[in-house]
Parts: sequence; C-alpha cells; structure tokens
Amino acid sequence: MDKTLHYESYVQILKEELIPAMGCTEPIAVALAAAKAREAMGAMPEKTRLEVSGNIIKNVKAVTVPNTGGLKGLEAATAAGIVAGREDLDLEVLSKVTPEQIQEMKAYLDSHEIKVVPYLGDRVFYINVEVSGGGHTASCEIMDYHTNVTRIQVDDKVLYQAQGSAGTAKKTDRSVLNVKEILAFADTVDIADVEEVIRRQIAYNTAISKAGLEEKWGAQVGKHLLETYGDSLPVRAAAAAAAGSDARMSGCELPVVIVSGSGNQGMTTSLPVIEYAKAMGVSEEKMIRALVAADLITIHQKTSIGTLSAFCGAVSAGTGAACGIAYLKGASYEAIAQTITNALGTCSGMVCDGAKPSCAAKIAAAVQAGLLGYDMYVNGGDGFCDGEGIVKEDVEKTIASVGRMAREGMRRTDEVLLDIMVGE
Repeated sequence: MDKTLHYESYVQILKEELIPAMGCTEPIAVALAAAKAREAMGAMPEKTRLEVSGNIIKNVKAVTVPNTGGLKGLEAATAAGIVAGREDLDLEVLSKVTPEQIQEMKAYLDSHEIKVVPYLGDRVFYINVEVSGGGHTASCEIMDYHTNVTRIQVDDKVLYQAQGSAGTAKKTDRSVLNVKEILAFADTVDIADVEEVIRRQIAYNTAISKAGLEEKWGAQVGKHLLETYGDSLPVRAAAAAAAGSDARMSGCELPVVIVSGSGNQGMTTSLPVIEYAKAMGVSEEKMIRALVAADLITIHQKTSIGTLSAFCGAVSAGTGAACGIAYLKGASYEAIAQTITNALGTCSGMVCDGAKPSCAAKIAAAVQAGLLGYDMYVNGGDGFCDGEGIVKEDVEKTIASVGRMAREGMRRTDEVLLDIMVGE
C-alpha cells in the first residue's frame, strides 16, 4: 500500500477512536462536563443545571454509573463528576473515586438541586453543565462526541472556546475509509504504528469480558449463551462480547477501549476476533492486523450514521467483528464485502433504546448475524443481492444506504423511542 495515500489518516483514526473509558460513555461525558465546570468555578456548586440532547437522556437513563455505589441516571452522573470527578482524565474521569466520595455523592444528591432540561437544538450529541454558588456561575459545554469540549466559561469570562463554526468537532476525515483500502492497510501497516492502541484494546476488553463471565453482572447474557448453547467457537465469540457488556452496563469499574465513541461497540468489534485468534493459534501480529481491519470497518460503517442515533451500533460492530474473523481465515476482499452485505441485510433494523443490560443480548445477536453473513458466503457463495431491500450493487453503496436509513430515516424513530422511555 502506498503510504502517501491515506496511510497516516488511517493510523490517526485508530488513535482517535481507540481510547480508554470507564463506564458507559454518555454518563461519563456528563460527569466530565460537570467536573470541568466545578473546577472552573473553583468551589462546590450549590445548584446545577444540566442541558442535554435526547440521545444523552436515552443512553443515561438505565445504565449504572461506575464508582457510585450503584447509582443510575443523569443526576447521579452529574453529582459524581462534581464531587469526585478528575477533569484531567477525560473518559476515565471517575476512575479515582474513593469510598468516602461515594458517600459524599449520595449526600450531595440529597441536599443539592440538579435540574435536567432538554436541549432543543438540532445537535444529536449535546451536553452543557452550568453550576452556580457564592454569586458565581461556571459552565462546560460538550458537543458532537464525548471529549469534544467546546466552551468553558466562568461568569462572563470565556476560559476556553473551541475553534471552528459553533464548536464543530475536528477529527481526521473519515470519508477516506473504504473496505478495499482498509484491507490493504491491515495487510501492510507497520505494526509499530498501531500496536500500542491495539494491545491496549486486547488487554482492557479481555479483562472486562472475563469479569462478565466469572462474576454476576446484569442479565448474565454471556453466561447464558454458554450454558444454553455450549462452548463452540461461534458461541464463545458471541458470549465474550456479551459478557463484557453484561459487566459494563451494570457498573463494572474496569475500563474498556471504545470504538466510535462506544464501549459496547469497542467490545463487540474486538472480543470475537480475539476469541477466534486464540482458538486458531495465529501469531500476535496476525491478530493485530485482523483487529485493525475489524476496527476500521466498524468505524467506516458508523461514519455516515453518527455517534448517536436510533440505530443500534452493535450491528455495525458485529459486522466489523465478522470481517476481522474472516480476515484471520484469509478471506478475500469479495468474501469480506459479501459478509458486510449479508450482515447488514439481516439485522439493520435493530433499534437503540438506550444503554442498559439488554445491550448484551443485542450484541450477541449482532455477532451471530455477522458470522452467519460470512458462513453464507463460504458455504456456497450465497448472499443478498442488489435491489433486495436496502442492499445495493456494491458494499460501499450498501454501507451508505444503511447510513442514510439510520441518520435520516430513523430521526422520528428516535423521538418516539425517547417518548416511550421517559414519557408517561
């Protein structure tokens, strides 16, 4: 592969995307904004106003915030950030909480007003935490993705303002991604350029999956898969990813490496590939290359969908995982392209109704759909064809059609889902 093409962009995309996070990333982003607002004011707030978009409300409602003693919800995430957040640790903002601070959070919730109001603008991802006390106010605004702080202000003084129009998120251009070039990049990338982020992904995500299988977390979907269907390799692959979500959605304090802003997607993309790589006895280099392929194919799918939507991101990640497994097996571009088409043609209607324990079951279904998509091709060259629903004549157009469906077609679905979840 010609390194002057998009090589550096692909490396940078992986570095931007594969970052560690403790806890579901939406409540953690709320905690981060709260911690930064408190730090800017320089005192413990008396009152807090939290303005958030609908997708933030949806993804925080039912998930346990780590290091809070089992608390859930927007108020809990805000209080955790105010009382114990380390504003310098980004998505590991709650990783240094002490037992004493957990008790302080609960007392703070009982004695201080935290008012949640819906954001009425057109951004899908929006958080603004405004704190007040002692005659002063401070605020922190985050837009578009979880660590994209766009403004910090104290009273009338702006301490920080992001560059660009309305704080538009600045990241490496994802439009350069395409399946054929991703596979070429995975084949030829200098391992030294990606090994730090990929090895961290392997270590972190494997650890939380192990916790999900060995301990009692959530609905224990990973355990139930193994107990019900046995320990064949495809079942173990789905169970590994589901178990990580079992733990993470229910407050496990182990960090994960995320993909496309999501820990669930990070685990779904990587853990099945790791499970297959170990079972096949491939070299560490081969596993790293397969994970590079899986991660970038997942990111490519999510680029046109957006960070948050009514479309369940596990579908993209399960598809990416199946492509990584196919890569381990020496699959051609044609086989991987058809795997993507088959998987997306199977379960692209799965909706995101927030972060919660049932995400683990959706993850298992997405991994199984991805593996089915690959098996269909391998065991007869079968696949879904142009004109069959959302499927188009080539894989890039199919990915684009799914992105359009999720981004444009499911806007109203998102509104109805939120109304169902929080309405009377």
